Amino acid sequence: MKDILDFLADLGKNNNREWFERNRDRYEETRSKFLAFTELLNNEIKSFDPEVPMLAPKDCMFRIFRDVRFSNDKRPYKTNYGSFISRGGRKSGYAGYYLHLQPGSSFLGGGVFMPPSANLKAIRQEIFLDPEGFLSIKENPEFQKHLPDEYDARLKTAPRDFPKDWEYIHLLRNKSYAYGRNLTAEEILSPLFMENVLETFKVLSTMNQYLNQAIDDRLKS
Repeated sequence: MKDILDFLADLGKNNNREWFERNRDRYEETRSKFLAFTELLNNEIKSFDPEVPMLAPKDCMFRIFRDVRFSNDKRPYKTNYGSFISRGGRKSGYAGYYLHLQPGSSFLGGGVFMPPSANLKAIRQEIFLDPEGFLSIKENPEFQKHLPDEYDARLKTAPRDFPKDWEYIHLLRNKSYAYGRNLTAEEILSPLFMENVLETFKVLSTMNQYLNQAIDDRLKS
């Protein structure tokens, strides 16, 4: 993992096409290592979340090339490697498992981030019918220990079709149901890194299964 972090750190200091082309071999080598790690991770996740299939690693990993057409930031490359492993694939809208490596900003995460409107409404409907079930997962001490951060923007008021005076209306204001924790360089470079990632993802799997069941139930009804 050290060569991945070193490459990304150097890219952050030299985010231009000329430098990238001179270091394309480093990119290809570190990308291959990250893809191999993604494949191993996918295989292990299947052991505790059988709904996750074996996916092509390249279909889980996000491209390093930025779309700068409508951005004031014209830097051509992302300075992170990230993979999202989920049933249906990276673009399915289902909850999954995310690994993000970026010097100084690495983290583990998962759940659903900015899902399609139909999926988001399905999750809100499930929480509305079963708030205790949702809270029993989210407020579990193990969940809070492994996934203390919530990645979200919230509506200022109740979403459409839900009563504003409902006791748990704050749970429905989320635009995402995504959770995670930061990673230190020491953790990433540890020989126990895979083991530690899987420990967190096993805790996350209960939330993912709740979210995905909500999506399946509501979209089928």
